[in-house]
Amino acid sequence: MSAISSTNERRPDPYPSRLPEERWLPREDKTVWSQWRPDAPLTAQQADQFDRDGFIVLKDLFSEAEVKALVAESAALRGGERKLEAGSVITEPGSDEVRTVFKLPEQSPLFNRLARDRRVAGIASFILGDDVYVHQSRLNYKPGFTGKEFYWHSDFETWHAEDGMPRMRAVSASLLLTDNDALNGPLMLMPGSHKHFIACAGETPEDNHKSSLKKQEVGVPSHEALAKLASEHGITAATGKAGTLVLFDCNTMHGSNGNITPFARSNAFFVFNAMSNQLEEPFGAKKPRPDFLAERGEAKPIEIISGRLD
Repeated sequence: MSAISSTNERRPDPYPSRLPEERWLPREDKTVWSQWRPDAPLTAQQADQFDRDGFIVLKDLFSEAEVKALVAESAALRGGERKLEAGSVITEPGSDEVRTVFKLPEQSPLFNRLARDRRVAGIASFILGDDVYVHQSRLNYKPGFTGKEFYWHSDFETWHAEDGMPRMRAVSASLLLTDNDALNGPLMLMPGSHKHFIACAGETPEDNHKSSLKKQEVGVPSHEALAKLASEHGITAATGKAGTLVLFDCNTMHGSNGNITPFARSNAFFVFNAMSNQLEEPFGAKKPRPDFLAERGEAKPIEIISGRLD
C-alpha cells in the first residue's frame, strides 16, 4: 500500500497554512518523543535543552580526519567531479554559483554513510522516538562575497503544505563543513519558537519550489510575526568549527544572513522523519514537490551504524 493517503481518508488538519490571513496555532505534538535513559545518545541536560529551545549544538563528535574526508567529498560534488542527477543542483540567484546539491545518500557513498551514523541518525531516532528515514538531504553552500541569505522560515510549514508531512515529528541535522562564525552567515535560530505554528498567508503558486529554492517568498511569516517571535524568544547564532553538529526541530524558526566575507560557509544537511510520520498528499498545494525534495512512497528505515566514517 502506498504511504500517500487519499484525501478522502484524511483526518482534520491541526496545522492549516497558506490561508487568506496569517494565524498563530498551538503546537499539538511533542518535541522529544523518547523518555531519557542512561544509554541515550544525548545527556539528560541536552535532551531537556532540545525540548526547551528546539535545537542543540554538539561539538567534537567527529575526528579531524573524518571532517577532512567530508570536506573533500563536498568539494568534489560541488566542483563537477561527481555525476549528479538532473535537477538536483540549485544555483545562487543571478549566478551559476552552486547554492545547494540535493540527494546526498544517493549520490555519495561517504555521505550515505554519514546519514546512517549513530552520532547523527541515532540522535534523531532518539529525539523522535521511532525508526527514521531521510526525508530530504542536501549540501548547502554560501560562497564568500556573494552568498545570499536564507530568509526566516519554519521547515515544517513547507513540508506540511507542499510535501504532505502530517505532524511535527521530524528533525534536521546540519554538520558544519567549514568554520561558521558570527560574520559569514551562520544559521540563526529563535529558541523556543518551535512551540508556535505560524500559519502563513497566501496560496501556493504552481511549481513554487522552482523559485523558493533560490529565494523563499511564500510560506514565510510576516514581519510582525517574526518581530514578536524574536522579542519573545531572542535569536541565537549556531556557530562552531567544522565538524560541529546542529540539530533542530522541524518547526524551529530559522534563517541566515548573506555572506559578504571572503570565507565560504557550507554544511551537510539531513532531515530525519519518523517512520510513523510518512508523507501524505500536500496540505496546501495542488501537487507534491519533486522527490529530490521529499522522499515519497514506501520509505525504508535507516540501519544505524556505529564507528568511524570510512
